[in-house]
Amino acid sequence: MMGKVTLRNLAAHKIRLVLTAVAVILGVAFVAGTLIFTDSMNKRFDDLFSRVGKNVAVDVRAKKVVGGDDDGQAAQPVPASVLTALQGVDGVKNPQGNVSGYAAVVGRDGKIVGSGGEGPPQLGTNWNADGSFDLKAGRVPRGPAEVIIDAGTAKKGKLAVGDTVGVVSSGGARRMRLVGLIDTGNLMGASVTAFDTPTAQRLMLKPGYFSDIEMGSSGPSETQLRDRVAKVLPAGVEAVTGTKMRDENKSDVAQIMGFFRTFLLVFALISIFVGAFIIFNTFSMLVAQRTRELALLRAIGAARPQVTRAVIGEAVAVGFVGSTLGLAAGAGLAALLQGQMGDAGSGGLTFTATPVIWSYVVGIVVTVVSAYFPARRAAKIPPVAAMRDDVALPQRTLRIRVALGSLLALIGAGLIGAGLAGNGGNPAVPVGAGAFAVFIGVAMLAPVISVPVVKVLGWPFARLMGAPGRLARQNALRNPRRTAATAAALMIGLALITTVNVLGATMRASIDQQVDAQFGADYLVQAKGGDIAPDAAQRIKAAPGVESASAAYEGTAKIAGKRGTYMSGDVGVIAKAARLKIVSGGTAIGAAGLMVNESTAKDNGWHVGSTVPALFPDGKTEQLKVTGIFAKSDLIGSRLVSQQVYLRHTVRPSVDAVLVNAAKTDAATKTSIESALKAYPNLKVSDQSSLKKDARKQVDGFVTFLSILLAMSVIIAAVGVVNTLALSVIERTREIGLLRAIGISRRQLRRMIRIESIVIAVFGAVLGMGIGVAFGAALQNALKDDGLGVLAVPYGTLGVYLVVAAVIGVLAALWPAWRAGRMDVLKAISAE
Repeated sequence: MMGKVTLRNLAAHKIRLVLTAVAVILGVAFVAGTLIFTDSMNKRFDDLFSRVGKNVAVDVRAKKVVGGDDDGQAAQPVPASVLTALQGVDGVKNPQGNVSGYAAVVGRDGKIVGSGGEGPPQLGTNWNADGSFDLKAGRVPRGPAEVIIDAGTAKKGKLAVGDTVGVVSSGGARRMRLVGLIDTGNLMGASVTAFDTPTAQRLMLKPGYFSDIEMGSSGPSETQLRDRVAKVLPAGVEAVTGTKMRDENKSDVAQIMGFFRTFLLVFALISIFVGAFIIFNTFSMLVAQRTRELALLRAIGAARPQVTRAVIGEAVAVGFVGSTLGLAAGAGLAALLQGQMGDAGSGGLTFTATPVIWSYVVGIVVTVVSAYFPARRAAKIPPVAAMRDDVALPQRTLRIRVALGSLLALIGAGLIGAGLAGNGGNPAVPVGAGAFAVFIGVAMLAPVISVPVVKVLGWPFARLMGAPGRLARQNALRNPRRTAATAAALMIGLALITTVNVLGATMRASIDQQVDAQFGADYLVQAKGGDIAPDAAQRIKAAPGVESASAAYEGTAKIAGKRGTYMSGDVGVIAKAARLKIVSGGTAIGAAGLMVNESTAKDNGWHVGSTVPALFPDGKTEQLKVTGIFAKSDLIGSRLVSQQVYLRHTVRPSVDAVLVNAAKTDAATKTSIESALKAYPNLKVSDQSSLKKDARKQVDGFVTFLSILLAMSVIIAAVGVVNTLALSVIERTREIGLLRAIGISRRQLRRMIRIESIVIAVFGAVLGMGIGVAFGAALQNALKDDGLGVLAVPYGTLGVYLVVAAVIGVLAALWPAWRAGRMDVLKAISAE
């Protein structure tokens, strides 16, 4: 019987439950879309790695003695003599040396074809007949003036075999003849440029060296062949099986995709968390409105568990339908994400059981859990309530709620503080748990907070809008629990968006301060892809108006057992360009000198004159002498090493930036430098203002991206406001009829509902923005030693959000207000 009751209730309350299902659909869509998208991308990478290098049995490469991904074959290449030695090893088949690095094709418009350093990579390599790629058209390159590129890049740049094209690499820029096209299959949008081996070595590595050496097997297993090969290798070079090499490549990508999946799922969980408030609120109101109906069921013999199961049954149905539609919407979201990735996202979607299972688990479980407490309240309705005219659920005292909410808010604040303090472990766990506790705590306190705040927010409407304004204000105050639950959903979304915006404004202000205080060079030249070619640095020096141009390098080493990066170059020029404040010692660093910042010196007990061991990627250890200690510098980092040391341990120096000083810092000087680098479209010339502008652009992109993801929770919250108002209108049918009977017009009635919606939405926004500013200030305080030294609150942006919240209130009230205005007065008065 109760099953039939459940089905009839679903049929009777279709509109209410559809609005509830929207919250489930949006939350589940985010989860399903994330899982489908990452599954599809993982499948794409698996297919790629199973094809690239599939015939490799053993790979020979430099050992990673320092540790880290940037300390391998690229940093320390393999001598060509190793290839000669491998040809005599029994079982080795077709050994071939690979050269890899950065190389890009310059199109007819003078720009790099493809991403230009801001998307899929520009890969440079040597052509091997037995390599992973096939020749699609033309012939293989021969000599220093010939090149072949992938067919996709040729199509984008409208290039054909026989054309003369510009090629940029770390070895310089030159014009070369395009003699062939490569079929790379689907390389996720990456561009491939290939040369003959001597040319590739000269442009991207060093003559007589390879990045690594691959080989097949003529009989032995991979393990057996690896052991045989290892016996002829010199120190600093290792052999690994092809399986291990492919697994490492897959693992690197899986780690990146795993982070991306976790990142997106966090936002999905936020949306679901917001949706849970709406579901709870909706079912609470439905139960309150059906008090007499449920009491009648109790009176005719329905037991408490049966009533509970009836309400839970409705929740299961809503969760199932919402999960099904959310799964379909998730597939569309995944396709949209793939489309945003261009060539890297080309191909169909991959569907596995994982997103299907999690969609239904998340959708149904969240709905049932959210509906459980209203269902329990429904079961406690006494049968005698069916005989009463003024049926309503009893309102419990707020004292327990206030005490528990205060405790949760305090615990949450403590967890956030502990996480941001970085006391070991993963800080995301305590910070996330703390934020969750704070939101729950504030949501529990919101009914108490809402009374004075809503009185203030509603005062202008009550004063200026007459009776509709006073009634709207009173309606918002009538049920603080309902007002708070509706506003809480909006509070969460706007709290997180505000946090992101405060963090973004703080980053912009801090970067501006750092550039003003620490950037002393007139211009900075950096590469958007690859590194800076030596001849490019020479062209900068020769540009009119340039007084000096000094190369800066970045290296990796284990200094006193701790791995990290360091800067190198002309230390005097770098110190001046970074406006370093020397605490002790000086910049006369010598041939084996080291400068460190104050905190590094203090942590290690170093002083000027201390001798420190340093292990470099070439496997050699050198004793460095501390010659100077400088104050904290966000631009330099913690360590400066002499240029001689860097060059002694690097086969091919890689220029990270060029620091330029000019006679005059005007537009003409900057134009002359850019003209000198016209052949290098991958290089960018920046002065102080453009450095700030570029940094702000990156921060703005970061803030916009996060805000778009968080906008889903605001949309769900807006649905919650619609839901609450619609149910509130139904609940107040008789009251609305009486108001119409005593003379209130339809226009005034609609205005009353709109004002009520605006007050609730603005209350949620004010609460959320207050929490967001507090969260942002806490983050800034925790990260002030990591570069966020200036707290900035974007008051203008917050003002816009307040207006947006009011607009959400207006839009959310359109349908409920229209429905209220269309009520038949006599039928409304006679409604029970």
